[in-house]
Amino acid sequence: MNDRTRAPLARPVPLGRRSIALLVLISAIGVAAFGWPLLADRSSALVGHSADAPWLFALLMPLLLAVVIAQISEGSSAGGGERGLDVKSVALLGVLAAAGAALRPLGAGTAGLEPMFFLMVLAGRVLGPGFGFVLGSVSMFASALLTGGVGPWLPFQMLSMGWVCLGAGLLPGPATLRGRRELALLATYGSLAAVAYGNVMNLQGWPYIGGQSSSVSFVPGDPLSANLPRFVTYCLTTSLGWDLPRAALTAVLCLTVGGPVLRALRRAGRRAAFAAPADFRP
Repeated sequence: MNDRTRAPLARPVPLGRRSIALLVLISAIGVAAFGWPLLADRSSALVGHSADAPWLFALLMPLLLAVVIAQISEGSSAGGGERGLDVKSVALLGVLAAAGAALRPLGAGTAGLEPMFFLMVLAGRVLGPGFGFVLGSVSMFASALLTGGVGPWLPFQMLSMGWVCLGAGLLPGPATLRGRRELALLATYGSLAAVAYGNVMNLQGWPYIGGQSSSVSFVPGDPLSANLPRFVTYCLTTSLGWDLPRAALTAVLCLTVGGPVLRALRRAGRRAAFAAPADFRP
């Protein structure tokens, strides 16, 4: 067995220092974009995210591009370390983003069934948190173009899906955990992430549409201890019926077809020989 076979699979977008700094910056901007209405005072006139979404999108796209550029520069300047993003990585990113975008319409939004979640979780697991964040964001953008789902919610969906894939890439044991234990880990994470995605997206719209019912409405200026129970009630009464089927479908797909998909993704990484050094033998 040669060194390549024995070594763990290198990830197409390894996280370098510049990439980590950019991802932290993107996440900080995302948290601020989602949470700023919670800091609004009673005299604020909340008009929805239709006003700030274009600005968030204008910030998000260059920062995602900056993550890619950081990977290229880190790979070209690293001496003896992991290679950064290259042509093969970009090709794999495009293929997986297209596959994720094609999977999303299959559920047609029925009861929250979105089969793209399981592919995003598995791809993030195999290919790493940096690749996963870019993949999740690009896949959501491509699926929005495919389904006509472009609106003020799109940059928030891109951020949320990017976080889902990034979290999958940070799960423990990427090079050692295999078999049923890995599938159980991914199924558990995928189901929790599917519910968390729905709740985070609720936070994007709740301050503006929750006022339809006084018991779940957001009250600007109220302390978090007062608004949080209203938000929990809002999630339970509005989106839980979509979040739970999405979580169940993600878990079932991870447990049933997760094994072959993981092997295919790892085989693609090995055949592309990401970060593999040249090995000349007589």
